[in-house]
Amino acid sequence: MRLIITEKNNAAAKIASILAKGKPEQDSFYKVPYYSFTDISGEETIAVGLKGHVLQVEFPESYSDWRKVDPAALIDAPLLKGETAKSVVRAVRKLAGAATSLVIATDYDREGELIGLEALEIAAGENESLYRNSRRARFSALTEGEIKRAFSELDHLSEPLARAGEARQDIDLIWGATLTRFVSLATYRLGSQFLSVGRVQSPTLALVVEREMERRAFIPVPYWVVTVDLTADGQAFSAVHREERFLDEQKARTVFEKIVGPGRVTEVKRTTKKVPRPAPFNTTSLMTAANSLGFSPSAAMNVAEDLYMDGYISYPRTDNTVYPSSIPLDEVLQVLAAGEFGAEARELLAKGKLTPSRGAKKTTDHPPVYPTGAPRRAALDDRKWKLYELVVRRFFATLAEDGLSESNRIDLDIDAEPFFLRGSRIVTPGWLAYYPYSRQKDAELPALSEGDLVQLVDKHLEGKETQPPGRYGQGSLIELMEKHNLGTKATRHNIIQNLYDRGYIHGNPVEPTETGIKVAEALLEWAPLIASPGMTAQLEVDMDAIAEREMSKDEVVGVSRDLLRQAYRSLEENKDKVAARILEGISDDKIVGDCPTCGTHKLRIIRSKASKKRFVGCEGYPECQQTYPLPQRGDIIAVGETCPQCGTPRVKILGGRRPWVLCLDPECPSKAEYRAKQAARAEAAASGAKTSVAGRKTAAKKTTTTRAKKTGTATTAKKPVAARKSSRSKEPAVE
Repeated sequence: MRLIITEKNNAAAKIASILAKGKPEQDSFYKVPYYSFTDISGEETIAVGLKGHVLQVEFPESYSDWRKVDPAALIDAPLLKGETAKSVVRAVRKLAGAATSLVIATDYDREGELIGLEALEIAAGENESLYRNSRRARFSALTEGEIKRAFSELDHLSEPLARAGEARQDIDLIWGATLTRFVSLATYRLGSQFLSVGRVQSPTLALVVEREMERRAFIPVPYWVVTVDLTADGQAFSAVHREERFLDEQKARTVFEKIVGPGRVTEVKRTTKKVPRPAPFNTTSLMTAANSLGFSPSAAMNVAEDLYMDGYISYPRTDNTVYPSSIPLDEVLQVLAAGEFGAEARELLAKGKLTPSRGAKKTTDHPPVYPTGAPRRAALDDRKWKLYELVVRRFFATLAEDGLSESNRIDLDIDAEPFFLRGSRIVTPGWLAYYPYSRQKDAELPALSEGDLVQLVDKHLEGKETQPPGRYGQGSLIELMEKHNLGTKATRHNIIQNLYDRGYIHGNPVEPTETGIKVAEALLEWAPLIASPGMTAQLEVDMDAIAEREMSKDEVVGVSRDLLRQAYRSLEENKDKVAARILEGISDDKIVGDCPTCGTHKLRIIRSKASKKRFVGCEGYPECQQTYPLPQRGDIIAVGETCPQCGTPRVKILGGRRPWVLCLDPECPSKAEYRAKQAARAEAAASGAKTSVAGRKTAAKKTTTTRAKKTGTATTAKKPVAARKSSRSKEPAVE
């Protein structure tokens, strides 16, 4: 019997359905499903899915007490492998006992190779012959053609690649546990309030904080803009002075006062340029594009993985931006032609020869992300369909023609002052017809020629200021992490989510909390190695060297321990300073704004010692006794604004389906509509409850009468209340 082990149950079911001659039979061991079938060659086969990692690297139990174990002891502590899914491990062992051969069919990447090695070791621990009789199936899509190809070209598991993944696990545990314990103990933040520090997480946080510090240090420069509203032949349009930013207000005012009109067109320029097709999606570009549609990187990856498991897109973890020649692009279009995007697919098929665009990165593990199935719209929920459509349209865009745009500029002379206006339009849509996400609205210019007169309608002098650099969006942060080699395509979205979960960042664009800022500052000042992208990037290179057999796992883990020991020594020497800096941030995050009642103190988030509930109170207590209630769930972030109607600070509440902002005063006029809706709901609920009670009473009365009639005890005489109650209480006995 051949045993196939996949990474998840739905992959096992899919592979079984593709390889089986007939319909697979489903059964289970220890509530873990498996699929039995005879394959097309006549071999009896069983496919079973894991739950990702079923083994987890961990410290011995003697190191588990945070208060009793010095964090430094974790740097050189021994590491063990513990079972995270005992029932799955037991099921694999039971199935392996009767197996004569084994095929590892986990995802083909560093993490999947490690999961496959773990599965092999579990199976061979029960049946040693499987060490010799094991093979590896490598595929990039859960489609019939790809699975059959993979199982006809079985390879061997790459132990070096798996050991590279294992090294990452070890290093991340050692660094994360050691530093997290140190910082949490130093600041007395234990239990669910612990502060996490990580090898990749901390440099990523440092990048966000660095941008925030640039914004705070930014000194705006005032400037002035002179614009005019014009008409010509009934067409209205606006133009701006050629000196787009006047740094001298008096000069701008002189020009403004000089303008009386009319004006004359001095030159009309038209230039065309090619709008190149986008490269195929790799993980980073997919996450970035999905983020612009409202997906967080973490949510986008989760949905992409579901679509892959369902057989609708290829493997979503890839660096590749070049389609390999092995992908039959015309066949992919033929599959799509039978689905919701049939018209677009047939248009591209009609071109004949397909020459796809190419990106800068070419790898051999997986192709770029492309569609592999054509589900009906009704078969997917909104989020899955949104991401699936994005992948389909990007695939179309890479096969379509380049676009062509036209840029126009009209120069004007108004009272000897130069003005101009710009416009642009798409002349030939090309790929933009298939991928509307990148298309900007045309800015058409009036049909003017050199020498035409234009009439002045109005003029404007506006004072403005230069703006600080923008915060990173989640998509651009993913790209920045890739640029600095922080994390991998498989982990970057999780790193960002961890920063949100620990309360170090919030919002999108990403804004650090004061706690996040102070954690990053403390690490940058007293242990810069931890917050340095360079150190983490070098460890990534070292882990790649394991996969290439240039270094051993033990060598790389040993180097990382030496680096951690060096960083930890610096933290330990400055423990009080580190703690003070971080506690300053924690304290600042509890301040939500100025007290509108006393006007001299700050409002702060406080947790009642008696009720354990949180509320906002004035720091001037007992002189000022102003308090405000707070929601008891979700993180609270001060947004630095006050409500225009009640004057109290506004806060952002995180933790629900989406963040929401509210002012502190529950009696604020802005909440009148909300209070009215709540009152209406309460009244409706109360009315519904009364109706329900009345209905139950009526139903009970009818039931009593019916039952009495059936038993011959009905009477038209009205019983006393006590008798009626007694009668109801005895109904079950009557039946």
